Amino acid sequence: MLSLDVPPPKLPEQAGPLPATPGVAASGRWGPRRKMLLWLSPAVLSQYALDVLAMGPGLEALVIRAVWALSVVLSALRMDEHSASSQRLHTAFQCTMGSLCFIALVLVSGSCDGVYFQFFPCLPLLLCLVYPQDSLSVTISGALCSASAAGMLWMAGRPVSQLLLWGGIIVTVTFVGAYGASEFRKVQRAENEGRLERARREALESLAISERRRAHSEKLATIGQLAASVMHEINNPVAFIGANLDYLEREVLSERREISREELAEVFRETRAGVERVRQIIGDLRGFSRMDAEEPTECAVADVVSDAVRIARLRLRHVARLEVDIPEELPPVLAVRRRLAQVLLNLLVNAGDALEARGHEGSEVRIIGRCEGARVVLRVEDNGPGFPPHVLPRLFETFFTTKGPEKGTGLGLALSRELVEQCGGTLVAENREEGGARLRLEFPVGSTARAAS
Repeated sequence: MLSLDVPPPKLPEQAGPLPATPGVAASGRWGPRRKMLLWLSPAVLSQYALDVLAMGPGLEALVIRAVWALSVVLSALRMDEHSASSQRLHTAFQCTMGSLCFIALVLVSGSCDGVYFQFFPCLPLLLCLVYPQDSLSVTISGALCSASAAGMLWMAGRPVSQLLLWGGIIVTVTFVGAYGASEFRKVQRAENEGRLERARREALESLAISERRRAHSEKLATIGQLAASVMHEINNPVAFIGANLDYLEREVLSERREISREELAEVFRETRAGVERVRQIIGDLRGFSRMDAEEPTECAVADVVSDAVRIARLRLRHVARLEVDIPEELPPVLAVRRRLAQVLLNLLVNAGDALEARGHEGSEVRIIGRCEGARVVLRVEDNGPGFPPHVLPRLFETFFTTKGPEKGTGLGLALSRELVEQCGGTLVAENREEGGARLRLEFPVGSTARAAS
Protein backbone atom coordinates (compact mmCIF):
# COMPACT_ATOMS: atom_id res chain seq x y z
CA MET A 1 0.00 0.00 0.00
CA LEU A 2 1.11 3.51 -0.71
CA SER A 3 1.55 6.05 2.05
CA LEU A 4 0.78 9.71 1.61
CA ASP A 5 2.97 10.74 4.54
CA VAL A 6 5.64 13.38 4.50
CA PRO A 7 8.26 13.67 7.25
CA PRO A 8 7.09 16.09 9.97
CA PRO A 9 8.82 19.47 9.86
CA LYS A 10 11.53 20.29 12.34
CA LEU A 11 10.80 22.81 15.03
CA PRO A 12 13.06 25.89 14.87
CA GLU A 13 14.83 24.96 18.10
CA GLN A 14 15.78 21.56 16.65
CA ALA A 15 17.88 23.01 13.85
CA GLY A 16 21.56 22.90 14.74
CA PRO A 17 24.25 25.38 13.60
CA LEU A 18 25.94 24.77 10.31
CA PRO A 19 29.59 23.76 10.42
CA ALA A 20 31.86 26.77 10.22
CA THR A 21 35.33 27.25 8.82
CA PRO A 22 37.46 29.78 10.76
CA GLY A 23 37.49 33.09 8.97
CA VAL A 24 34.69 32.11 6.57
CA ALA A 25 30.95 31.88 7.14
CA ALA A 26 29.18 28.50 6.93
CA SER A 27 27.86 29.28 3.46
CA GLY A 28 31.41 29.82 2.15
CA ARG A 29 30.99 33.61 1.97
CA TRP A 30 31.84 36.47 4.36
CA GLY A 31 29.30 36.85 7.14
CA PRO A 32 27.48 40.15 7.80
CA ARG A 33 29.80 41.27 10.63
CA ARG A 34 32.93 40.63 8.57
CA LYS A 35 31.39 42.45 5.61
CA MET A 36 30.74 45.45 7.86
CA LEU A 37 34.37 45.44 9.04
CA LEU A 38 35.73 45.16 5.53
CA TRP A 39 33.69 48.21 4.54
CA LEU A 40 34.72 50.02 7.72
CA SER A 41 38.46 49.56 7.08
CA PRO A 42 38.67 51.64 3.84
CA ALA A 43 36.25 54.15 5.38
CA VAL A 44 38.68 54.72 8.27
CA LEU A 45 41.61 55.07 5.89
CA SER A 46 39.72 57.47 3.63
CA GLN A 47 39.22 59.85 6.57
CA TYR A 48 42.84 60.88 6.06
CA ALA A 49 41.43 63.41 3.57
CA LEU A 50 39.78 65.18 6.54
CA ASP A 51 43.09 65.10 8.39
CA VAL A 52 44.73 66.92 5.45
CA LEU A 53 41.98 69.58 5.46
CA ALA A 54 42.18 69.98 9.25
CA MET A 55 45.94 70.10 9.78
CA GLY A 56 47.61 69.71 6.41
CA PRO A 57 49.50 66.72 5.00
CA GLY A 58 51.36 64.76 7.66
CA LEU A 59 52.93 61.33 8.01
CA GLU A 60 51.81 60.90 11.62
CA ALA A 61 48.08 61.09 10.80
CA LEU A 62 48.51 58.71 7.85
CA VAL A 63 50.33 56.16 10.03
CA ILE A 64 47.61 56.37 12.70
CA ARG A 65 44.88 55.90 10.09
CA ALA A 66 46.76 52.94 8.58
CA VAL A 67 47.19 51.28 11.99
CA TRP A 68 43.47 51.81 12.73
CA ALA A 69 42.40 50.32 9.38
CA LEU A 70 44.82 47.40 9.77
CA SER A 71 43.43 46.57 13.21
CA VAL A 72 39.94 46.40 11.70
CA VAL A 73 41.11 43.99 8.97
CA LEU A 74 43.00 41.76 11.41
CA SER A 75 39.97 41.63 13.70
CA ALA A 76 37.75 40.59 10.78
CA LEU A 77 40.12 37.79 9.79
CA ARG A 78 40.42 36.41 13.32
CA MET A 79 36.82 36.72 14.45
CA ASP A 80 34.60 33.64 14.61
CA GLU A 81 31.03 34.70 13.95
CA HIS A 82 29.69 31.46 15.47
CA SER A 83 31.31 32.18 18.85
CA ALA A 84 29.76 34.78 21.15
CA SER A 85 32.98 35.09 23.17
CA SER A 86 34.96 35.75 19.97
CA GLN A 87 32.53 38.51 19.00
CA ARG A 88 32.78 40.14 22.44
CA LEU A 89 36.58 40.02 22.28
CA HIS A 90 36.48 41.54 18.79
CA THR A 91 34.18 44.37 19.96
CA ALA A 92 36.41 45.15 22.96
CA PHE A 93 39.50 45.17 20.73
CA GLN A 94 37.89 47.45 18.14
CA CYS A 95 36.55 49.92 20.71
CA THR A 96 39.91 50.09 22.49
CA MET A 97 41.95 50.44 19.27
CA GLY A 98 39.52 52.99 17.87
CA SER A 99 39.70 55.07 21.05
CA LEU A 100 43.52 54.94 21.23
CA CYS A 101 43.91 55.86 17.55
CA PHE A 102 41.48 58.76 17.89
CA ILE A 103 43.32 59.98 21.01
CA ALA A 104 46.56 59.84 19.00
CA LEU A 105 44.93 61.91 16.22
CA VAL A 106 43.83 64.50 18.79
CA LEU A 107 47.39 64.74 20.10
CA VAL A 108 48.81 65.07 16.58
CA SER A 109 46.24 67.73 15.64
CA GLY A 110 47.17 69.99 18.56
CA SER A 111 45.84 68.39 21.72
CA CYS A 112 43.05 70.38 23.39
CA ASP A 113 43.52 73.27 20.95
CA GLY A 114 43.15 71.05 17.86
CA VAL A 115 40.04 70.61 15.77
CA TYR A 116 39.55 66.96 16.71
CA PHE A 117 39.36 67.66 20.44
CA GLN A 118 35.77 68.89 20.03
CA PHE A 119 34.77 65.42 18.73
CA PHE A 120 35.76 63.55 21.88
CA PRO A 121 32.09 63.16 23.01
CA CYS A 122 31.11 61.82 19.56
CA LEU A 123 33.39 58.77 19.58
CA PRO A 124 31.55 56.74 22.30
CA LEU A 125 28.24 57.61 20.65
CA LEU A 126 29.47 56.42 17.23
CA LEU A 127 30.76 53.20 18.76
CA CYS A 128 27.33 52.64 20.33
CA LEU A 129 25.81 52.84 16.85
CA VAL A 130 28.41 50.52 15.29
CA TYR A 131 28.44 47.99 18.17
CA PRO A 132 25.02 48.16 19.89
CA GLN A 133 25.38 44.59 21.19
CA ASP A 134 28.09 45.37 23.78
CA SER A 135 27.71 48.25 26.24
CA LEU A 136 30.79 47.33 28.31
CA SER A 137 33.26 47.92 25.48
CA VAL A 138 31.62 51.25 24.67
CA THR A 139 31.86 52.21 28.35
CA ILE A 140 35.59 51.43 28.28
CA SER A 141 35.93 53.70 25.25
CA GLY A 142 34.07 56.49 27.07
CA ALA A 143 36.34 56.14 30.08
CA LEU A 144 39.46 56.35 27.88
CA CYS A 145 38.15 59.44 26.07
CA SER A 146 37.08 61.15 29.30
CA ALA A 147 40.43 60.50 30.99
CA SER A 148 42.39 61.59 27.89
CA ALA A 149 40.40 64.82 27.50
CA ALA A 150 40.86 65.66 31.18
CA GLY A 151 44.59 64.86 30.98
CA MET A 152 45.09 67.05 27.90
CA LEU A 153 43.25 69.96 29.55
CA TRP A 154 45.24 69.55 32.79
CA MET A 155 48.57 69.50 30.89
CA ALA A 156 47.48 72.65 29.05
CA GLY A 157 46.88 74.39 32.40
CA ARG A 158 43.13 74.75 32.03
CA PRO A 159 40.98 75.31 35.15
CA VAL A 160 39.56 72.35 37.02
CA SER A 161 35.99 73.40 36.15
CA GLN A 162 36.77 72.94 32.45
CA LEU A 163 38.23 69.50 33.14
CA LEU A 164 35.08 68.51 35.03
CA LEU A 165 32.85 69.99 32.30
CA TRP A 166 34.45 68.02 29.48
CA GLY A 167 34.68 64.88 31.57
CA GLY A 168 30.98 65.19 32.48
CA ILE A 169 29.95 65.77 28.86
CA ILE A 170 31.80 62.67 27.64
CA VAL A 171 30.48 60.51 30.50
CA THR A 172 26.90 61.71 29.89
CA VAL A 173 27.08 61.03 26.15
CA THR A 174 28.56 57.58 26.85
CA PHE A 175 25.77 56.81 29.31
CA VAL A 176 23.06 57.96 26.88
CA GLY A 177 24.62 55.91 24.08
CA ALA A 178 24.94 52.82 26.24
CA TYR A 179 21.34 53.19 27.44
CA GLY A 180 20.11 53.57 23.86
CA ALA A 181 22.09 50.49 22.81
CA SER A 182 20.58 48.56 25.71
CA GLU A 183 17.04 49.52 24.68
CA PHE A 184 17.87 48.59 21.10
CA ARG A 185 18.98 45.14 22.25
CA LYS A 186 15.74 44.69 24.20
CA VAL A 187 13.65 45.60 21.15
CA GLN A 188 15.75 43.35 18.93
CA ARG A 189 15.45 40.49 21.41
CA ALA A 190 11.67 40.94 21.60
CA GLU A 191 11.42 40.92 17.80
CA ASN A 192 13.56 37.78 17.59
CA GLU A 193 11.46 36.05 20.23
CA GLY A 194 8.30 37.06 18.37
CA ARG A 195 9.65 35.68 15.10
CA LEU A 196 10.73 32.49 16.83
CA GLU A 197 7.33 32.09 18.47
CA ARG A 198 5.57 32.60 15.13
CA ALA A 199 7.90 30.07 13.50
CA ARG A 200 7.27 27.58 16.31
CA ARG A 201 3.51 28.08 16.06
CA GLU A 202 3.57 27.60 12.30
CA ALA A 203 5.78 24.52 12.68
CA LEU A 204 3.44 23.04 15.29
CA GLU A 205 0.43 23.71 13.05
CA SER A 206 2.21 22.04 10.13
CA LEU A 207 3.13 19.14 12.38
CA ALA A 208 -0.49 18.75 13.53
CA ILE A 209 -1.70 18.76 9.91
CA SER A 210 0.97 16.21 8.99
CA GLU A 211 -0.08 13.97 11.90
CA ARG A 212 -3.74 14.16 10.86
CA ARG A 213 -2.83 13.29 7.28
CA ARG A 214 -0.67 10.42 8.46
CA ALA A 215 -3.50 9.07 10.62
CA HIS A 216 -5.93 9.47 7.76
CA SER A 217 -3.67 7.65 5.29
CA GLU A 218 -3.32 4.77 7.74
CA LYS A 219 -7.10 4.63 8.10
CA LEU A 220 -7.49 4.41 4.36
CA ALA A 221 -4.74 1.78 4.20
CA THR A 222 -6.60 -0.34 6.77
CA ILE A 223 -9.88 0.05 4.91
CA GLY A 224 -8.05 -0.89 1.71
CA GLN A 225 -7.07 -4.19 3.33
CA LEU A 226 -10.73 -4.75 4.19
CA ALA A 227 -12.04 -3.91 0.72
CA ALA A 228 -12.43 -7.48 -0.52
CA SER A 229 -14.15 -8.58 2.67
CA VAL A 230 -16.41 -5.52 2.57
CA MET A 231 -17.46 -6.33 -1.00
CA HIS A 232 -18.27 -9.90 0.00
CA GLU A 233 -20.15 -8.75 3.11
CA ILE A 234 -22.26 -6.26 1.14
CA ASN A 235 -22.83 -8.74 -1.69
CA ASN A 236 -24.66 -11.19 0.61
CA PRO A 237 -27.53 -8.86 1.66
CA VAL A 238 -27.66 -7.37 -1.83
CA ALA A 239 -28.10 -10.88 -3.26
CA PHE A 240 -31.13 -11.79 -1.17
CA ILE A 241 -32.56 -8.26 -1.58
CA GLY A 242 -32.46 -8.89 -5.35
CA ALA A 243 -34.03 -12.35 -4.90
CA ASN A 244 -36.81 -10.90 -2.78
CA LEU A 245 -37.52 -8.19 -5.35
CA ASP A 246 -37.74 -10.87 -8.07
CA TYR A 247 -40.18 -12.81 -5.90
CA LEU A 248 -42.30 -9.71 -5.29
CA GLU A 249 -42.31 -8.88 -8.99
CA ARG A 250 -43.53 -12.39 -9.90
CA GLU A 251 -46.20 -12.42 -7.22
CA VAL A 252 -47.56 -8.94 -7.91
CA LEU A 253 -47.61 -9.33 -11.69
CA SER A 254 -48.87 -12.90 -11.73
CA GLU A 255 -52.50 -13.69 -12.57
CA ARG A 256 -53.05 -15.39 -9.24
CA ARG A 257 -55.73 -13.63 -7.29
CA GLU A 258 -54.69 -14.84 -3.85
CA ILE A 259 -51.35 -13.72 -2.40
CA SER A 260 -50.30 -14.75 1.10
CA ARG A 261 -50.00 -11.58 3.16
CA GLU A 262 -47.81 -13.42 5.70
CA GLU A 263 -45.32 -14.34 2.96
CA LEU A 264 -45.26 -10.77 1.68
CA ALA A 265 -44.67 -9.43 5.19
CA GLU A 266 -41.78 -11.86 5.69
CA VAL A 267 -40.23 -10.84 2.37
CA PHE A 268 -40.49 -7.17 3.29
CA ARG A 269 -38.87 -7.82 6.68
CA GLU A 270 -35.98 -9.69 5.10
CA THR A 271 -35.52 -6.97 2.48
CA ARG A 272 -35.57 -4.24 5.08
CA ALA A 273 -33.04 -6.14 7.22
CA GLY A 274 -30.73 -6.52 4.20
CA VAL A 275 -30.94 -2.82 3.39
CA GLU A 276 -30.26 -1.96 7.02
CA ARG A 277 -27.21 -4.27 7.03
CA VAL A 278 -25.78 -2.55 3.92
CA ARG A 279 -26.50 0.87 5.40
CA GLN A 280 -24.76 -0.09 8.67
CA ILE A 281 -21.62 -1.34 6.88
CA ILE A 282 -21.39 1.80 4.74
CA GLY A 283 -22.04 4.04 7.75
CA ASP A 284 -19.32 2.34 9.80
CA LEU A 285 -16.76 2.70 7.02
CA ARG A 286 -17.73 6.30 6.28
CA GLY A 287 -17.50 7.30 9.96
CA PHE A 288 -14.23 5.48 10.46
CA SER A 289 -12.56 7.08 7.42
CA ARG A 290 -13.50 10.63 8.39
CA MET A 291 -10.69 13.03 9.28
CA ASP A 292 -11.64 14.52 12.63
CA ALA A 293 -10.11 16.88 15.14
CA GLU A 294 -12.23 15.89 18.13
CA GLU A 295 -11.25 16.60 21.70
CA PRO A 296 -10.88 13.66 24.09
CA THR A 297 -14.09 12.85 25.95
CA GLU A 298 -15.19 10.16 28.36
CA CYS A 299 -16.32 7.20 26.27
CA ALA A 300 -17.54 3.73 27.18
CA VAL A 301 -14.99 1.05 26.37
CA ALA A 302 -17.69 -1.42 25.31
CA ASP A 303 -19.05 1.04 22.73
CA VAL A 304 -15.58 1.72 21.29
CA VAL A 305 -14.83 -2.00 21.04
CA SER A 306 -18.21 -2.56 19.36
CA ASP A 307 -17.36 0.08 16.72
CA ALA A 308 -14.04 -1.60 15.92
CA VAL A 309 -15.38 -5.16 16.03
CA ARG A 310 -18.20 -4.46 13.56
CA ILE A 311 -15.63 -3.54 10.91
CA ALA A 312 -12.99 -6.07 12.00
CA ARG A 313 -15.43 -8.96 11.59
CA LEU A 314 -15.43 -8.26 7.87
CA ARG A 315 -11.72 -9.17 7.82
CA LEU A 316 -11.73 -11.93 10.44
CA ARG A 317 -14.93 -13.76 9.43
CA HIS A 318 -13.09 -16.16 7.11
CA VAL A 319 -9.77 -16.14 8.99
CA ALA A 320 -10.37 -16.67 12.70
CA ARG A 321 -13.03 -16.76 15.37
CA LEU A 322 -13.34 -13.43 17.15
CA GLU A 323 -14.22 -13.49 20.84
CA VAL A 324 -15.08 -10.33 22.77
CA ASP A 325 -14.97 -10.22 26.56
CA ILE A 326 -15.72 -6.63 27.61
CA PRO A 327 -17.76 -6.21 30.82
CA GLU A 328 -20.42 -3.55 30.54
CA GLU A 329 -19.45 -2.16 33.95
CA LEU A 330 -15.96 -1.13 32.81
CA PRO A 331 -15.43 2.55 33.75
CA PRO A 332 -15.17 5.05 30.88
CA VAL A 333 -11.79 6.28 29.61
CA LEU A 334 -10.81 9.74 28.40
CA ALA A 335 -10.08 9.37 24.65
CA VAL A 336 -11.15 10.33 21.16
CA ARG A 337 -13.63 7.58 20.33
CA ARG A 338 -12.85 7.31 16.61
CA ARG A 339 -9.10 7.26 17.21
CA LEU A 340 -9.34 4.57 19.86
CA ALA A 341 -11.55 2.53 17.53
CA GLN A 342 -8.93 2.98 14.82
CA VAL A 343 -6.23 1.62 17.16
CA LEU A 344 -8.29 -1.46 18.04
CA LEU A 345 -9.13 -2.07 14.39
CA ASN A 346 -5.44 -1.85 13.43
CA LEU A 347 -4.57 -4.43 16.10
CA LEU A 348 -7.39 -6.77 15.09
CA VAL A 349 -6.51 -6.56 11.39
CA ASN A 350 -2.83 -7.23 12.19
CA ALA A 351 -3.87 -10.30 14.18
CA GLY A 352 -5.95 -11.49 11.21
CA ASP A 353 -3.01 -11.04 8.85
CA ALA A 354 -0.72 -13.06 11.15
CA LEU A 355 -3.26 -15.87 11.48
CA GLU A 356 -3.97 -15.92 7.76
CA ALA A 357 -0.24 -16.34 7.08
CA ARG A 358 -0.20 -19.33 9.45
CA GLY A 359 -2.79 -21.01 7.26
CA HIS A 360 -4.61 -23.58 9.42
CA GLU A 361 -7.93 -23.84 11.23
CA GLY A 362 -8.59 -23.23 14.88
CA SER A 363 -7.38 -19.64 14.76
CA GLU A 364 -8.75 -17.35 17.43
CA VAL A 365 -8.56 -13.64 18.19
CA ARG A 366 -9.69 -12.32 21.57
CA ILE A 367 -10.23 -8.82 22.85
CA ILE A 368 -10.47 -8.72 26.64
CA GLY A 369 -11.16 -5.77 28.90
CA ARG A 370 -10.51 -5.52 32.63
CA CYS A 371 -10.26 -2.83 35.29
CA GLU A 372 -7.03 -3.01 37.28
CA GLY A 373 -6.95 -0.38 40.01
CA ALA A 374 -7.31 3.09 38.48
CA ARG A 375 -6.57 1.85 34.96
CA VAL A 376 -8.59 0.12 32.27
CA VAL A 377 -6.67 -2.64 30.47
CA LEU A 378 -7.52 -3.96 27.01
CA ARG A 379 -5.75 -7.02 25.62
CA VAL A 380 -5.84 -8.07 21.98
CA GLU A 381 -4.59 -11.66 21.76
CA ASP A 382 -4.29 -14.36 19.13
CA ASN A 383 -3.08 -17.93 19.06
CA GLY A 384 -0.84 -17.37 16.06
CA PRO A 385 2.94 -17.69 15.80
CA GLY A 386 3.66 -14.67 17.99
CA PHE A 387 6.40 -12.10 17.46
CA PRO A 388 9.88 -13.33 16.47
CA PRO A 389 12.56 -12.25 18.99
CA HIS A 390 14.34 -10.04 16.45
CA VAL A 391 11.08 -8.28 15.50
CA LEU A 392 9.74 -7.50 18.99
CA PRO A 393 12.20 -4.65 19.84
CA ARG A 394 11.47 -2.87 16.53
CA LEU A 395 7.74 -3.46 16.42
CA PHE A 396 6.75 0.18 17.01
CA GLU A 397 9.37 1.76 14.75
CA THR A 398 7.95 3.93 11.98
CA PHE A 399 7.97 2.22 8.56
CA PHE A 400 9.12 -1.10 10.03
CA THR A 401 6.94 -3.96 8.80
CA THR A 402 7.24 -7.68 8.15
CA LYS A 403 4.42 -7.59 5.59
CA GLY A 404 4.84 -7.27 1.87
CA PRO A 405 4.65 -3.84 0.20
CA GLU A 406 1.10 -4.56 -0.96
CA LYS A 407 -0.10 -5.16 2.61
CA GLY A 408 1.82 -3.00 5.06
CA THR A 409 3.03 0.58 5.32
CA GLY A 410 4.90 0.15 8.60
CA LEU A 411 2.80 2.94 10.14
CA GLY A 412 -0.03 1.04 11.83
CA LEU A 413 1.58 0.09 15.15
CA ALA A 414 3.71 3.24 15.39
CA LEU A 415 0.64 5.40 14.82
CA SER A 416 -1.43 3.28 17.22
CA ARG A 417 1.08 3.85 20.02
CA GLU A 418 1.11 7.61 19.31
CA LEU A 419 -2.71 7.79 19.42
CA VAL A 420 -2.82 5.80 22.67
CA GLU A 421 -0.15 7.99 24.30
CA GLN A 422 -2.03 11.13 23.25
CA CYS A 423 -4.90 9.83 25.39
CA GLY A 424 -2.57 9.27 28.37
CA GLY A 425 -2.35 5.51 27.84
CA THR A 426 0.32 2.96 26.97
CA LEU A 427 0.61 0.26 24.32
CA VAL A 428 3.07 -2.63 24.68
CA ALA A 429 3.56 -5.86 22.75
CA GLU A 430 4.54 -9.26 24.12
CA ASN A 431 4.27 -12.97 23.41
CA ARG A 432 1.83 -15.14 25.34
CA GLU A 433 3.28 -17.96 27.40
CA GLU A 434 0.85 -20.43 25.82
CA GLY A 435 1.75 -19.19 22.33
CA GLY A 436 0.57 -16.31 20.21
CA ALA A 437 0.85 -12.56 20.41
CA ARG A 438 -0.62 -10.09 22.87
CA LEU A 439 -0.93 -6.30 22.63
CA ARG A 440 -1.78 -4.64 25.91
CA LEU A 441 -3.42 -1.21 26.12
CA GLU A 442 -3.74 0.61 29.42
CA PHE A 443 -5.73 3.79 30.00
CA PRO A 444 -6.38 5.79 33.15
CA VAL A 445 -9.98 5.83 34.20
CA GLY A 446 -11.75 8.84 32.67
CA SER A 447 -12.20 10.84 35.88
CA THR A 448 -8.58 10.19 36.91
CA ALA A 449 -7.21 11.29 33.55
CA ARG A 450 -9.33 14.45 33.56
CA ALA A 451 -8.13 15.37 37.06
CA ALA A 452 -4.49 14.82 36.04
CA SER A 453 -4.88 17.09 32.97
